[in-house]
Amino acid sequence: MKLCISALSVVLVLLFVSAAPQLAAKNVNKPRATVVRAADLLSFDHYLKTCPQAEGIIQQKTGDWIQKDFTLAASIIRLHFHDCAVRGCDASILLNHQGSERRAFASRTLRGFQVIDDIKAELERQCPKIDATIIAGGPFWQVPFGRKDGRISISREADSVPQGHENVTALIEFFEVRGLNMLDLVTLSGAHTIGRSSCSSFKNRLSNFNGTRKPDPSLNSMYLNNFLKKKCQKDLDLIYLDAITPKTFDTQFYSNLHKKLGFAINRSVAQVRCKNWSICCCIGISASLFESQFAVSMVKLGNVQVLTRPNEGEIRVNCNFVNA
Repeated sequence: MKLCISALSVVLVLLFVSAAPQLAAKNVNKPRATVVRAADLLSFDHYLKTCPQAEGIIQQKTGDWIQKDFTLAASIIRLHFHDCAVRGCDASILLNHQGSERRAFASRTLRGFQVIDDIKAELERQCPKIDATIIAGGPFWQVPFGRKDGRISISREADSVPQGHENVTALIEFFEVRGLNMLDLVTLSGAHTIGRSSCSSFKNRLSNFNGTRKPDPSLNSMYLNNFLKKKCQKDLDLIYLDAITPKTFDTQFYSNLHKKLGFAINRSVAQVRCKNWSICCCIGISASLFESQFAVSMVKLGNVQVLTRPNEGEIRVNCNFVNA
């Protein structure tokens, strides 16, 4: 089976369906969000009949990987975001050559490539030379298919992805250019509920925030001294962004931020939420609302600048390289 971007999209859904139980939302019987397709040439039943076992293959492989290392769940969500943020959702982040996005400094901490490669290899073995995708029947969202893989991947363009130092205005503009809004920004930031970060990415906030030689005042002093500073002895040390329920996809990340006991890599995420309380407060209070809106926002993200027309993109034989 020759698909790259579709496999990445489906894996995201199945993370919440069948991977590690602790990563799934507590109520998996909620109805899926109804979302209007962003591109007319995408469809939910694209190639459905050509490889009916595809969903089972992806589900099994995803479950195997996440059970071995549950941190890959957050890594794959992040990988998907980085892909869609540059040239749209075209799997350009998977291309592995000199000067590609994947080899950019900004992409140095991305993980999960091996999951996609493993799934792709098994799909190719069971459904050789078939361009097939599936209906992802997870409890969160359906993924419309028909995307093609891009042929271009440029290292310097990876620098456009938010790195944690952007202000509120810059973050909102970044999302709006891609057809996403403030609610999407706040909602997708909730994926940090199962994420980790290296201490090097925020060490300035622990002791020399904005050159003041003092910690970031938005951090609770007990959380700062008793958790962050103790966990971050070295730049390469890793901490959970949600220290309370790091293995559960829930709203705890928002609750932590509200109490100044949480940690957002980009300080502006918390500021966005506070300044727009009337719009976003319920996302952090209602688990069902968060899950439903997360579904909607993920579909919107996955439809950013998709390639569907005959003269656009290709279907890669190997996800890491353009076709010869």
